Amino acid sequence: MSDNIEIDPGAARESGLVTTDSFDNLERMSSSLDEIKSTNAISQSEESNDNANIEQLDESTNYVKDSTEENEIEVSREWTSKSKHIFVLSQAGKPIYSRYGNEDKLAWLFGVMQTLVSFVQSSDDTIKSIHAGDTHFVFLIKKPLILVAVHKTQESEQQIVTQLNYVFNQITSILTLTRLKKIYEQRQNYDLRRLLTGVERLIDHLLDFSEKDPSFFLGAVQCLPLTSSVRDSISSAIIAACNKIKNLVFAILLANNKLITLVRMKKYCLHPADLHLIFNLVQASESLKNSESWTPLCLPKFDASGFLYGHVSYLAEDCQACLLLLTVDRDVFFTLSEAKQRIVERLRRGNSLEAINEALVSSDANWNGAGFPELRHYIYKSKSTAQFYQPPIGPPYSLRPRRLIDVYKRSHQRLHSSTRPLKLAFERSASEAVLAWDTRGFELYATFEPLTSTAAIIASVGKLLDWVKKREDKLFCLNAPTF
Repeated sequence: MSDNIEIDPGAARESGLVTTDSFDNLERMSSSLDEIKSTNAISQSEESNDNANIEQLDESTNYVKDSTEENEIEVSREWTSKSKHIFVLSQAGKPIYSRYGNEDKLAWLFGVMQTLVSFVQSSDDTIKSIHAGDTHFVFLIKKPLILVAVHKTQESEQQIVTQLNYVFNQITSILTLTRLKKIYEQRQNYDLRRLLTGVERLIDHLLDFSEKDPSFFLGAVQCLPLTSSVRDSISSAIIAACNKIKNLVFAILLANNKLITLVRMKKYCLHPADLHLIFNLVQASESLKNSESWTPLCLPKFDASGFLYGHVSYLAEDCQACLLLLTVDRDVFFTLSEAKQRIVERLRRGNSLEAINEALVSSDANWNGAGFPELRHYIYKSKSTAQFYQPPIGPPYSLRPRRLIDVYKRSHQRLHSSTRPLKLAFERSASEAVLAWDTRGFELYATFEPLTSTAAIIASVGKLLDWVKKREDKLFCLNAPTF
């Protein structure tokens, strides 16, 4: 089987997404808003207002109701039965977020975690993890915050750290890293929850999302299957409506956590991790379906120091695809609203809305009838485009799709282990046979009937790659359109 990126299914010479390896945790991309800001004289008044607001906050206000509640230890059977807890605290030990339970009632626990971090730091070292029986404690120090996961799952430390990074990026997307650091430079004991009211819902949704969607551990994005002509027509409609609008950086059309198209300013690309935050924002915000929204949004991988401003709206009542127009200019809501209407008119005339709706309801039911019925499910990731494809999850995983994700996570970790990475991993159990393959151009994860012979699995993989290759124009965004 070929290892040549030029002929691998889904390969492209140019992508609108940053190509990354798994577990890539770059602090910042080489592309950022600096050039745009320097050429467009973006106003800095918002940052000044933010600083003034910080100064005006009454530090005497706190969230602890009384000393009795503060010292109450929350050890309910329901709370302790959770297989994974996520905590966020400041370096001073102030509670910021707990996935389950009330932060104030768990203040004692946050204090213990901060003490552990400080004790190890006093020896010029950094705490990373603690293992106690089947319970694992994973720490991520991202100044000025501390993130901790306590779990009994089979996930690797690398996978947990990736999830903690997403939580940190979610917080940064609301405040920007620059503002976050400035807050704690001014007041180390500041209670950050004052600025994160409502953000807990986004973090909760992000954690649930990241545990059931392979996008996160793959570092990639799934596209909505569309013929290349329809996808190009959609991109052309966006370009025609927006190419004269200054300072527009990205136009993103998505539906059902799948990318339809990404149109971008020349020289600028999106990191998949930033796109995941956008997906999470759209999926977790039902209110976006009711009206046009204007929201500041920091994309930490793109530029953690500043905001883009997003016009967010669904295309139409009869097409539940969501369009985001991201700009550095915060005074163009009505300009972008008019552009959105022009886009919808063009898409309607070209029957693109119907094509999107058909793709959303299509079950791709014929995928397993292509000559390899012993193949239960698979995930194919193209590295050059940071995109992946997986068919709908069917029997025997339909009732427990999370189990299939756990199988893939385990295989993914074997390929990308920090101590002993593999190029090929095969595992057979009473439940299934699992193949994981990492090449220069793609990653493949596939599950088979448990009694399938090795020869039949090899033959099926070859057929599968041919099948994906023939349909790559539909399954992947192979063009990188620009304004």
